[in-house]
Amino acid sequence: MTLPPLTRTPAHDAAVPLDRENADSRDNPDGEEAPATLLRLATAGSVDDGKSTLVGRLLHDSHAVLADQLAAVARASRQRGLAAADLALLTDGLRAEREQGITIDVAYRYFATARRRFILADTPGHVQYTRNMVTGASTGDLAVVLVDARGRVREQTRRHLAVAALLRVPRLVLAVNKMDLVGHAEPVFAAVALECAGYAAELGVHDLVAIPVSALNGDNVVHPSASMDWYSGPTLLEHLESVEPLAADEDPQRLPMRFPVQCVVRAPESGPLRGYRGYAGRVASGVVRLGDPVAVLPSGRTSTVVGIDRMDQDDAELAVADQSVTLRLADDLDVGRGDLIVPVDCAPPVGREFTATVCHLDARPLRAGDQLLLRQQTALVRAVVRSLDARLDLTTLTALPAPNELEANDIGQITVATAEALPLDEYRDNRRTGAFLLIDPADGSTLTAGMVGGLQRGGRP
Repeated sequence: MTLPPLTRTPAHDAAVPLDRENADSRDNPDGEEAPATLLRLATAGSVDDGKSTLVGRLLHDSHAVLADQLAAVARASRQRGLAAADLALLTDGLRAEREQGITIDVAYRYFATARRRFILADTPGHVQYTRNMVTGASTGDLAVVLVDARGRVREQTRRHLAVAALLRVPRLVLAVNKMDLVGHAEPVFAAVALECAGYAAELGVHDLVAIPVSALNGDNVVHPSASMDWYSGPTLLEHLESVEPLAADEDPQRLPMRFPVQCVVRAPESGPLRGYRGYAGRVASGVVRLGDPVAVLPSGRTSTVVGIDRMDQDDAELAVADQSVTLRLADDLDVGRGDLIVPVDCAPPVGREFTATVCHLDARPLRAGDQLLLRQQTALVRAVVRSLDARLDLTTLTALPAPNELEANDIGQITVATAEALPLDEYRDNRRTGAFLLIDPADGSTLTAGMVGGLQRGGRP
């Protein structure tokens, strides 16, 4: 566990809400220069640990809530007979969530302070919605896991820590909530933090920061707590604003370049752009530059990048992760949707059979022999589940014997074979290109989310 620093960071500046479309833009809605960095975070916690209240408090006290939203929450709170506004209603937006007082779906919130922009995924706490937590945390740079200071570490807390570790979320924050109900006692906080840190270490997670909070009263969420003067570390928002940039093996720009081809762009036979041919897509990771020698997978044909075109700039010198561009190659190769353009000297292996860790998402069980569709980035191929190799017990972290089927929310290990060869990065090496989905070919529904474990040499579908 990372111990809190002895001095506070400066007080935060007021936040401004962001709309969904502009969440990744360099400019905020007011046209002023936005903070330089973006942090994607997910929140998770057992039922009644106060997660929705914590998120509501974070948004409210950082001034990231509009007046009409506050008015609607106040009305809903009065209808429930509450004397004060229930900030949990800021995130529990579905009617079923408000009526039951639980979180069911993943709720996304976009806001910013003067130091950083945030995309926050508030995920459910019930065991039956573990799959939603997988969805919300899969792209997170950081996960905030809540635990009730009174109940210590519950099974679902351990489940959330395990899921975060499986998804290789780089950083974890443990928010020990409801400190007001244990007299703001430092020994209670220390015991909970130590127990969680030990469990996280078993999972291979060592970057864990613990913060004592009271979401209901706002202690140490945005503003420092006067009731816990023994705590000299940052508030939750201060930590989120100041957390160090991603390490080299976590920063998508520092990973090997991967460019999944979305479509082929051709100019009309007549006109000034006659003969133009490019390959449009979004850079999944790394950096691509003019003159780079590249390979097109799975064919393995090689060429050189001679043009990088963006909507705002033709003939750019380079493109980085998350930028949508069109690449032009020196050679007229057979390239289409689903192909992957990579550096010649840093290409992933190509194969048709691999192992994977999966979380089953659908009510229909997953069985060996199921014939499905597999989507990886822009590629969509036929696949079959060769075998169900194990099911993970998230309480004991042990692999149980091969099951007959995986049910909704189960996490297991399987072997998959595909009808066509695929370039396969392992998930531990690249979270973006090492992930895939299994899809029902009959109705197009997503059944399973997977993480590539390793290529099986010589596999056949």
